[in-house]
Amino acid sequence: MIKKIIKLFHAKSLVHLIIIFIVFGITGSLSVILSEKVQNFLRIDDLITFYPAFLIAKLLNLLIVYQVCLLIIGTVFGQFRYFIRIQKKFLKRIRILR
Repeated sequence: MIKKIIKLFHAKSLVHLIIIFIVFGITGSLSVILSEKVQNFLRIDDLITFYPAFLIAKLLNLLIVYQVCLLIIGTVFGQFRYFIRIQKKFLKRIRILR
């Protein structure tokens, strides 16, 4: 079972997989906190009064902050190459990159 998870995440070993999970965990928590700070700084609440547009703006803010945090935290853990590859794959799927 562990070998399947290692293969799924393209990890080199169990230790590498644990580092990947730690980076994802820290990044997820940090991005929620920081996206709220960015939202307050940009005053998105005051600018957008239409609730569906507000939710879309909030989601886009969260996605951008998450991607930046993923690279920063990944770099701190020495996994920049792994996470830049994941980001490129994500951006290709949402058709921002070719």
